[in-house]
Amino acid sequence: MKSLSRTNKKKAFRQHIVWVLSLWLLVLVSALSIVYSAHDTRNKFNELEVLRVQQDALQIEWGKYLLEESAWASYGRIEKIAIDKLSMQIPSGQEIIMVAAGE
Repeated sequence: MKSLSRTNKKKAFRQHIVWVLSLWLLVLVSALSIVYSAHDTRNKFNELEVLRVQQDALQIEWGKYLLEESAWASYGRIEKIAIDKLSMQIPSGQEIIMVAAGE
């Protein structure tokens, strides 16, 4: 009987060891997952900041292009080019012909 009791104790002890090792392994995997997640989050945040800086630079560049476009399309500039390069002139009041809709 004593030997049976001893084998049961050994079996229980082995099961206990297996459970403890399994739990430690799970704790280790969980800890490594947290470290990886924190590292990945930091990397993604750094990428986000780089993209925000690029966005700001592109926004400034876009504003400059809008200003340049408005300068190129200004009425004064277009009128000057029409007069100088195309020899156009503003018609006098007598040269203007009004056309009614539907005619």
